[in-house]
Amino acid sequence: MSTDNHKKNARERRFATKLIHFGAEIDEQTGASSVPIFQASTFHHHDIFNPPQYDYSRSGNPTRQALEDYIALLEGGARGFAFASGMAAISTTFLLLSAGEHVIVTEDVYGGTYRLLTSILDRLGIESTFVDMTDFEAVKAALKSNTKAVFMETPSNPTLKITNIAQTTAWAKEHGLLTMLDNTFMTPYHQRPIELGVDIVLHSATKFLGGHSDVLAGLAVTADEALGKRLKQLQNGMGTVLSAQESWLLMRGMKTLQMRMESSERSARRLAEWLSEHSEVTAVYYPGLPNHPGREIHEKQSLGYGAVVSFDVGSGERAKALLSKVQIPLVAVSLGAVESILSYPAMMSHAAMPKEVRHARGITDGLVRYSVGLEDIEDLIEDLDNALRP
Repeated sequence: MSTDNHKKNARERRFATKLIHFGAEIDEQTGASSVPIFQASTFHHHDIFNPPQYDYSRSGNPTRQALEDYIALLEGGARGFAFASGMAAISTTFLLLSAGEHVIVTEDVYGGTYRLLTSILDRLGIESTFVDMTDFEAVKAALKSNTKAVFMETPSNPTLKITNIAQTTAWAKEHGLLTMLDNTFMTPYHQRPIELGVDIVLHSATKFLGGHSDVLAGLAVTADEALGKRLKQLQNGMGTVLSAQESWLLMRGMKTLQMRMESSERSARRLAEWLSEHSEVTAVYYPGLPNHPGREIHEKQSLGYGAVVSFDVGSGERAKALLSKVQIPLVAVSLGAVESILSYPAMMSHAAMPKEVRHARGITDGLVRYSVGLEDIEDLIEDLDNALRP
């Protein structure tokens, strides 16, 4: 079977099969059952007048290319790109904008994205307005004469607010705006933004895609080739690429994505329900709860609720006490791993936000974020129950 036909068949398969059979799972030269790691910085030109496909690993590497084709297949996009981190992917993509241009951004966006926009890109003359994207009228009201893009994060990090993707992208297209969406929490298994009109999908692949707390990586997928060419120019020009070793490690993790997400989501739903009835918890944020204000919209655009549950214990003192008492989850930055990870946004993921800005976005001092791993959920609940006791 030709490579082109193999890739065509891969696009037609169901998601679980695509994860294993993505077009480069068997090495054509050796029959190896794993993509080779091309640990090379440069490539020989057999014919100087007919340059090879790969000449220098910053511009292209066969191992990285396999990963980039892999994520494009999973997201249903035209081109995929692998970066040294999630923030490398996001920052490179934002540089599609130029000085004097403006972007509308999800209000309670990841702290690293907030820091990029408010302390780096603003110095380069790229303006941003943060908006509660659960309020579509507020999104429309943020439009300015120099607006060029909309950046969505849904569910948002860490309060899990939901943006209506199709509604927002349709409006953006009417105004000629580029749309970008951080799909880290949902992954292409649960949510496929390109099918809802998004131009560029972004991932911190360090999280659920890698899944094992052992790789730092970012991914981007463009909906069309023209946009892909522009992003490729930036990736190559800035050199924000993922190494061959990390590319291979990420592909290995991605093969088990569906099974990991299904297991972690089942546990997350159980945890969210349990937390919502706990006397020491003042609020629970999870799209799968019946009282979540964005649940109906989320269910129309996503196939699942994800594995992240945020909850408020009422104060910073109680949050810190909880973090010191839990025994099973890692108390750490990050999420989306086989082991559960309990984070404190005020001092971790959103430490770059001034306190008053965090509080205005609902990121209180009592808020903690639980990324549910693959442990037995009853053990996680018992551990959390003990830690929550006064």
